[in-house]
This record gives sequence, structure tokens and C-alpha cells, in this order.
Amino acid sequence: MATDLISFARGAPSADILPVEAVREAAARALESDWERALSYGKGEGHPGLAEWIAERHSVEPAQVMVTNGSLEAGAMLFEQLLEAGDRVIVEQPSYDRTLLLLGRLGVELVPVPLEADGLDVAALESALAGGPVKFAHIIPNFHNPAGCTLSAPKRERLLELAQQHRFWIFEDDPYRELPFEEAPPPTMLSSGSDRVIHASSFSKTVSPGVRVGYLTGPEEEVAKLIKRANETYISPNMLAESVVWELCRSGGLDRNIEFVRGALRERRDALVAALEEHLPEAEFVVPGGGYFLWLTLGGEVNTVDLLAAALEEDVAFIAGPDFVLEGGQDSLRLSFASVPPERIGEGVSRIARALERLRAASPA
Repeated sequence: MATDLISFARGAPSADILPVEAVREAAARALESDWERALSYGKGEGHPGLAEWIAERHSVEPAQVMVTNGSLEAGAMLFEQLLEAGDRVIVEQPSYDRTLLLLGRLGVELVPVPLEADGLDVAALESALAGGPVKFAHIIPNFHNPAGCTLSAPKRERLLELAQQHRFWIFEDDPYRELPFEEAPPPTMLSSGSDRVIHASSFSKTVSPGVRVGYLTGPEEEVAKLIKRANETYISPNMLAESVVWELCRSGGLDRNIEFVRGALRERRDALVAALEEHLPEAEFVVPGGGYFLWLTLGGEVNTVDLLAAALEEDVAFIAGPDFVLEGGQDSLRLSFASVPPERIGEGVSRIARALERLRAASPA
């Protein structure tokens, strides 16, 4: 029996690929050259230097950018601003569990649309639109959490057309875009210039989860409303963390770290795919082209909630599929390869395979 837990559950990198030296140096520079701003109250739009850098990165105006305490906070504030109880909201299936939780608390009607290997099933979306007005669509376009897929360029174009025609908002939730392993993903929907797109991303995936710095960009009028809401909610963003991230961005340290992290994550993705092919050959999955996650569907009458309980007895963890869908998901699970060093991935998958074998052996024929 194994004695140490191998966890594929958390969507965070293991400590060995966190950029501790780069962040230490950036923090020292921030406290040397930007200390007065870093240690003072800021405004709702966040650190102005970082906002300008983000605006340049996306070819938008600085007034269209709001820096936030992670992209989840950006999403939560946006949901509260744009949505009311009873509004119909498109959600991908599967989708990020925290998004489903936040939207559910608002009393909106969640309209599930399935994912395909190249992202959202557009035909199913069109059927959903025929069923009544839609206010909002939550889309994770690149290296999806949890599904691992990427929305194709033709589907992005069609989604933009539908949003314009039916006047619903697209929330382009895009924290993994900077982490492709082979080909770069298609251009953002934000870059189309559509007035129906609000884009959010995060430095949690390119610097570290602990910095808690993300951002949102979209039409200036909507961003201004969010900035006012932020001022009224928390007085000041985390100016110290944003100053550190700004130093990383403008020094080139961010781009250097992205290159390193992409290589490390690609090695882990490859190790996971090889281990699944060896130990769980019946598993079905899309090979993710970047990001952190792989979504696995098992054949037969497997309940991944039960499998998780058996896996924990083997000292290995993952997230069972039902957490990411409105209904069903019992035959699926999410594996995060970011959180496991490559030399431990094979052992982790073999433990899941052992747990599955025990579960099947205990089931009545």
C-alpha cells in the first residue's frame, strides 16, 4: 500500500515549478522603485502601470482594463453586475465548478451546452437560443478547465455572430491562453472588437496562484461600472501584489517564466498521456494542447465518485466528474497534471488503475 498521496486534484503547479527567485527579485524592485504606490491604497481599476501593460498586450485602451484579485473575483463581480434571477445563462458541460456555484447562487437559469473535441457544440447552442432569450454565455476557450479542449476558430466566429444577433454577452474566461504546448490558440474573441465580449485572465497560471492577480477587459462603459463596484466593495486592490506582477511583466520575467512553465507542463502532459495509455487503455480523452487539465471518460458502469473513494485508499486523488456538470458526469473525472512532477505521474495513474480494478472486482457481475 502506498504511503504518500499523489494528488491530481488541485489546479495548481507543484512547488518545484514556481518562480521563487524571479518573484523575489521583482518584489525587491517593486519595494525599491514603486514602494510608495505598492504600499498605499489604490483605486478600483488596480495598479495603473499593470493596467497599461495589459491594455498593450490586448491592443485595447487602459480604461478598458480592471486589475482584480484573481480572475474568479472578476467573474463574480461581473455576474452580479449583469445578471438577475431568472436570466438564462449558457454554461458549457462540463464547466469550471466554481463558476457553476457562483452562477447558481444568483438564481439564474443555467442552460447546459455540451462540449466537443473542438469546443462548444454550436448546433446545441443554436437550439438553446431558439428556446428563449439568453443574457450571458460563459466560455472557457483555451485548454478548457476541466475538459482540456480548445474552441476552434470557426466556432469562435459563429459564437460572435450569434452573440451579436441575439444580443447576449460572451464572458471569455481565458486563464490558460499563455500556456500552449504546440500551436498557439486562435485569436481571442476580444480581439474581434465585438461589443459583446468581456475577457478575463489571470497571472495565477503564469506567475503563481499565491499572487492572486487577475484582470478583466471589455467595453469601457461596463468596466467603469465594475471599477465603481470594486471601490465600494473592497476600497483598494492588492497594490503590493500587483506591483510585483508589474515588475515581472515589464522586465520580461513573465515571458521567461511562461516559456519555462510551458516546457514543464508539456512534459507532465506527455507523461500523463503515456501513463493512461499503459494503465487505463479503455479511457477516452482529448489530449490537451496546453493548460493544466485532462478530462477522462471511463468505459463500463464506472461511478467515479466511488472510484475516488477507492483511489484515496491507494493514496491518489482526483476530482470526480459530477462536480463539473449540472447532471450526470459519473463516468468521468478530471486530472490536473500541473500538480504532479513527471516522475510521479506514472505511479499515480497506476494507483488509479488498481483502485478501478478493485472497484470492478467488488461489483456484482
